[in-house]
Amino acid sequence: MDFLELLSLTARAAVSPEAAVLALAAVGLNLHYGYTGLLNFGQAGFMMMGAYGLAIGVLSLGLGFAGALAMALAFAAVLALLMGLPTLRLRADYFAIVSLAVTESLRLLFRSTWMEPVTGGVQGLQRFGDGFFALNPIPPGDYVLGPLHWNEAQLFLCLVAWVTVVATILLVRMLVASPWGRVIRAIRDNEPGPTSLGKPVFRYKMQSLVLGGLIGALAGVLLALSHQDVNPETYLPTLTFFAYTGLVLGGMGKAWGPVFGVAVFWMIVAVTDGLLAGASDTLSWLGPQQVSAARFVLLGAGLMLLVMYRPDGLFAKRGQRRAA
Repeated sequence: MDFLELLSLTARAAVSPEAAVLALAAVGLNLHYGYTGLLNFGQAGFMMMGAYGLAIGVLSLGLGFAGALAMALAFAAVLALLMGLPTLRLRADYFAIVSLAVTESLRLLFRSTWMEPVTGGVQGLQRFGDGFFALNPIPPGDYVLGPLHWNEAQLFLCLVAWVTVVATILLVRMLVASPWGRVIRAIRDNEPGPTSLGKPVFRYKMQSLVLGGLIGALAGVLLALSHQDVNPETYLPTLTFFAYTGLVLGGMGKAWGPVFGVAVFWMIVAVTDGLLAGASDTLSWLGPQQVSAARFVLLGAGLMLLVMYRPDGLFAKRGQRRAA
C-alpha cells in the first residue's frame, strides 16, 4: 500500500459516521466517568437500546422516525434507571459490574429465539431508515472533498452525525459549567464532601447516568442508521472499551477530548490495518486472521504505554491533572 492511499484511508476513517458514533458514545462516558466518577462498562447497552428502540419503533409499531427516536431514548432512560436504582448508593465497583452484566444479559436476551418475533434474534432487524433518509435535503449526486467522497445519503448521515456530536459536546460543556456540573465534579473528586453539605448525591448521580445514557442511545441510533442493520453481535463489551480507549486518548474530563481521542483511535486502526495488510503480502505467515489479532495486540500495547506515560491523554500538558 502506498503512502497516499494510506493517507486517504486514514482521513476517511477519521471523519466517518462510525467515528462520530464512537465519539458520541465516548462523550456519554465522559459525563459518566470523566465528570461524575461513574465507572460505566455498559455503554454498549445504551447504544443497543437506541438502535433497537428505533428499529422496533419503525418496523413493529409503525412509528415515524421522530416517534421511533423518542422510543429509543425512552428505552435508554429505563435502562439507566434499572442499572442505577439498585447500585448508585453502593460502592463504584458494584455499578461497574452491574452495568457490564446487564448489558451482556440484554444482548443475549435480544438474540434469543424467544425474542425473535420482536428483535429478529441472531439475524437482527434491517431496513428501518427510510423515514430518516426521506428528510435528506441534499440533491442526488457524488460529492468529493480531497480523498473523501460520498453520495447524497452518506453525506447527509455524516453531517447529521457530526452536528449531533458538536451539539452534544456544547450541551455537556454548558452543564458542567453550571452549578449542577460543579456538584457532579465534587462527587467525582470527594463524594463525602457534597454529602456532608446536604447535596442529594444519589439524585445527581442518577441524573448524570440518565443523561450519559441518552447520549449513548443517540450513538446507537446513528450506528443503526449507518449500517441499516441492528444485530446483537454489534453490541459486545468491546464496543464500550473502544469508546473508553478514545476517551483515554483524548483525556477524561475534557469537553473535546472524546472527539480528538476517537479521531486518533480510528486513524491508528486505519494505519495499522494498512501496514499489516501490506506486510501480509510479503510475509506468508501473516494471514488475514493474524492481521486482525495483531492489530488489537498493537492497540492494547499502545494503550498501556499511554496510561503509563500520558494518563491525562495525548493532548494534556505535561504535569496537567484532570481538568476541573
